[in-house]
Amino acid sequence: MEISNNQLLRFTTAGSVDDGKSTLIGRLLYDSKSIFEDQLEAVQNTSQKKGHEGIDLALFTDGLRDEREQGITIDVAYRYFTTPKRKFIIADTPGHIQYTRNMVTGASTANAAIILIDARHGVIEQTKRHAFIASLLLIPHVIVCVNKMDLVDFKEEVFDRIVREFEEFSSKMLIKDIRFIPISALMGDNVVNRSKNMDWFQDAPLLHTLETMHISSDINKVDMRFPVQAVLRPQSEGFLDYRGYAGRLAGGIIRKGDNITVMPSGFTSMVKSIEGPSGELEEAFAPMSISITLEDDIDIGRGDMIVRSNNMPEASQDIEVMLCWLHNDTAKPRAKYTIKHTANAQTAMIKEVIYKIDINTLGRKTDDKDLGMNDICKVKLRTTKPLMVDVYRENRTTGSIILVDEATNETVAAGMIM
Repeated sequence: MEISNNQLLRFTTAGSVDDGKSTLIGRLLYDSKSIFEDQLEAVQNTSQKKGHEGIDLALFTDGLRDEREQGITIDVAYRYFTTPKRKFIIADTPGHIQYTRNMVTGASTANAAIILIDARHGVIEQTKRHAFIASLLLIPHVIVCVNKMDLVDFKEEVFDRIVREFEEFSSKMLIKDIRFIPISALMGDNVVNRSKNMDWFQDAPLLHTLETMHISSDINKVDMRFPVQAVLRPQSEGFLDYRGYAGRLAGGIIRKGDNITVMPSGFTSMVKSIEGPSGELEEAFAPMSISITLEDDIDIGRGDMIVRSNNMPEASQDIEVMLCWLHNDTAKPRAKYTIKHTANAQTAMIKEVIYKIDINTLGRKTDDKDLGMNDICKVKLRTTKPLMVDVYRENRTTGSIILVDEATNETVAAGMIM
């Protein structure tokens, strides 16, 4: 299958402290030749100063550690690299328990999650927590990398045991595609190059898996959703009567001549033209950024949604949401927040906390209703005006929201519509 180089894959890395996450990312960047010469030189010099024989791969990602030690918290570190087959964005999130919110932030747009397991320790509580968050955020692909295989003599039975342990508890979760790869990030086994020490493992190494993973079907191509971000009125010569609507398709395919309905007003019309960055199009599909014109002059503004007349989302003021609380301050009962959903902003109130999830046992707590930092809970929200929503399971864009504190303008929570 031919994959064009313009396809972007976002993946997040998760593992507990000292599982070798920094070394793994360093190895990916180093072996795929994605490091600039000046970076390489700086890391070689630092490695020599520290007395390492070779290159300390972890230094490629731990340049931010000095800032962490000064007390500046780095939420999620993003790294970019390209191979001839694909472009990649890595969201590197901290492994500590107190950074649950960071994993939620880094993973919310990811196509894949790499979960690291130390071969000596097997599946631990942190592993279950990371797998649960990946499942909650409906990340379509999970790659479980069993690292430090060099410290268990590259034994196949150690790998097999960890695979069984992981499969046992993940069978209850909503993860469509799980793959397992035994690696040694330090030695480079099965990261970019196939391992000579583990000839019993016949599947592809990590980079090849990331390059060939099929991700285009992860986007909802059935339900056309076009949240309007801006109304274009150039008023220049030749465009005096032009009225276009710009935004990014959040789902489905839009074609010239489609019958559409504008929500929440309910006005109907037909698609007259579609423009992309390089000119006019006959059709466009998610997640393309486009502008469209309609056959009729309708009053449309930012926050409205253009959908197919025979396939409409639910317009609701009462929504149930799985919420991750991101802020130091606890949620105030019946306090008002700004809710942002696609290009729409309304006022919302947390009506009820239905249950909280115990992130260690993954059980439900119905008696504790206080929302503090990193808490994940199911809540009922009430908005001042209807939002045009899909459930998160069907569309990760129109099924997600954030809550913003009206006084400080800080994001306090992120949620998935159930």
